Amino acid sequence: MKPSIRKLRNVFVLLTLVLPTWVQAQGLPAFTSTPAPGGATEYSLSLQTLLFMTVLVFLPAMLLMMTAFTRIVIVLSLLKQALGTTTVPPSQVIIGLSLFLTFFVMSPVLGKVNDVALKPLMDNKISMAQALDAGAAPMKTFMLAQTRSDDLALFVKLSGHKPLATPADTPMTLLIPAFVTSELKTAFQIGFMVFIPFLIIDMVVAAVLMSMGMMMLSPVTVSFPLKLMLFVLVNGWELVIGSLVQSFVH
Repeated sequence: MKPSIRKLRNVFVLLTLVLPTWVQAQGLPAFTSTPAPGGATEYSLSLQTLLFMTVLVFLPAMLLMMTAFTRIVIVLSLLKQALGTTTVPPSQVIIGLSLFLTFFVMSPVLGKVNDVALKPLMDNKISMAQALDAGAAPMKTFMLAQTRSDDLALFVKLSGHKPLATPADTPMTLLIPAFVTSELKTAFQIGFMVFIPFLIIDMVVAAVLMSMGMMMLSPVTVSFPLKLMLFVLVNGWELVIGSLVQSFVH
């Protein structure tokens, strides 16, 4: 098993084990805090459980807004539309494939989060606040690499925030919407390139049928199998998925 995949597996295994472990600590008083070295504050396990469950509520939004999922699912959905299919592949397959491609793309980032934040937190080497800061750093690096400077400057201007000394100083409240905007632009650009060959087939088929006087025959009926054949012959899935994954590599 590759190290990145093994790290990704460890992240989800630890997340699965953390909540039951914290929930068992029912004897500790809730909402209590104790001073920690360096001026930090350690909260009781009961409060940590509450905070952890709150984070779980926001996991779907984090998946959509802070990972590669948005770009991947939009491109695959546009590919489905370009092929002219309505039910094949099903939406569940598109979402499932997008989800696992997201895990594949994000595995190096999640591995870093596991190494610098989750493992030290489980070993009681750092506090929860320190773990959150440490875990946010790899995510911020990933998002900054995919965010256009124009989009980032737009949200800095809209927020009235002072000019940033370096991109690393960007707060998450500005980085996340700028990242999502950039992802939408990139996804639409890739989707446009995917649409072109299928659009040409539709136009050629429509012109041929028109010249033959076959007005009653729907061009979609003829173009759909031709588009499927073209997609299979050029190994379309490899081209689309390979291009999507490589689009995240700089």
